[in-house]
Amino acid sequence: MSVSHDVASVRASRRLLFLVTEDWYFWAHRLHLARAARDAGYEVVVATRAPSLAGAITAEGFQLEPLSWQRRSINPLRLVLDLWSIVRLYRRLKPDIVHHVSLKPIVLGTAAARCVPATAVLNALTGRGYIFTARSLRARVLAPFISFLLRLLSRQPDTVLLLENEDDRRFVVDAIGIAADRTAVTQGSGVDMHRFAVLPMPTGEPVTIGCAARMVHLKGIADLVAASRILRHRKVAHRLLLAGGSDRENPNAIAEQTLRDWVRHHGVEWLGQISDVRELWRQCHIAALASLGGEGVPLSLVEAAACGRPLVATDVPGSRDIARADVNALLAPPGSPQLLADALERLIRDPALRNTFAVESRRIAESVFSLEHVLAATLALYDRLLRRS
Repeated sequence: MSVSHDVASVRASRRLLFLVTEDWYFWAHRLHLARAARDAGYEVVVATRAPSLAGAITAEGFQLEPLSWQRRSINPLRLVLDLWSIVRLYRRLKPDIVHHVSLKPIVLGTAAARCVPATAVLNALTGRGYIFTARSLRARVLAPFISFLLRLLSRQPDTVLLLENEDDRRFVVDAIGIAADRTAVTQGSGVDMHRFAVLPMPTGEPVTIGCAARMVHLKGIADLVAASRILRHRKVAHRLLLAGGSDRENPNAIAEQTLRDWVRHHGVEWLGQISDVRELWRQCHIAALASLGGEGVPLSLVEAAACGRPLVATDVPGSRDIARADVNALLAPPGSPQLLADALERLIRDPALRNTFAVESRRIAESVFSLEHVLAATLALYDRLLRRS
């Protein structure tokens, strides 16, 4: 990515630090951005828990700062210790920009950044997530407290909250009370349209439905399995493939025994974590995600769309940005397996509609969600923050 002389001079010798909970998340969702920043002249530091990808991260030329925190823990003493370790890290490295990804890094990282003058802060909230969408007692207790912290931490002029869709921007402005001029939107983390080229539709029967997601309840996996069960009762031939690991660090995780029971009793095929999601879409005629909400922009749906797959999704913020009703997708209300089954059955029985949606999926992915577009927008935001700080 080429840059003008003026912009390059702004970035020269500037230190950009990514604070992310897990190395796998950085690798899946922020690697391309870190590479683009490095190539544009930034010195890139990655602070994360790194049990498996430390070597790969340093091989990219990034400085790795391993953290010992646990994503799920909200133990007050543990949080204080984590905050202090981040404060010491920021004081030692004195980053020019810190890019915090997801809620825990946003809260702890932004508080730590206040201890280092002239540090610009970009807080990437990748969807409303468990805290703002789940109905559990834990989520209902935490949501007002987290809202207060986000309001408090977003008041500084060198701090921007980055959202992935306009629905979430309206939510943080109207419901949480963050000033609109402290927010920005980019469409997810972007997809490489060359790597995710259009794949030929599989030949033969039955029609295969794929879902790539973490195996957590908020992704609506149980509703998708229930919809598949309804289709079997209707004698609608199909396969359902689930790809993704059970996220044990997530309080919303689906138990592995439940997943095995679905395989044993309901005809579901659970592939677990796969190394290349294109192999899933190569087998599938339809991509589905029955999310209950909390999405930023679901990367799995964008990747499936780029591969030329029609979509079936729930009508929730983020999902409907890529899955557009009657354009490249059929939508159902969240939490409604019956209507989800109706949508799936319609696409299963209508190959012409699948083909029409497939073409539109690729067009939307290229025009809105391409990696180049997202990287350029984020680097421009970095430049804006540098000039402001």
